[in-house]
Amino acid sequence: MCVGLPAKVIRVKDGMAVVDASGARREVSAELLDSLDPGDYVMVHAGIAIAKITDNDEDETSSVMETLS
Repeated sequence: MCVGLPAKVIRVKDGMAVVDASGARREVSAELLDSLDPGDYVMVHAGIAIAKITDNDEDETSSVMETLS
């Protein structure tokens, strides 16, 4: 099983992004994502931003969690 960590993008430069994950800042590769801006949220795995987290993702997660309760 793979575990991804949600993180907020702080800055982006030259294919790399500085992200904040629960107060821990780290630099990750942003090469897989076409468009990334400060303030976006991403899923990070193994030092790579693998996907943007959108409002639709948040709504879907809330719905799944309610179903499981």
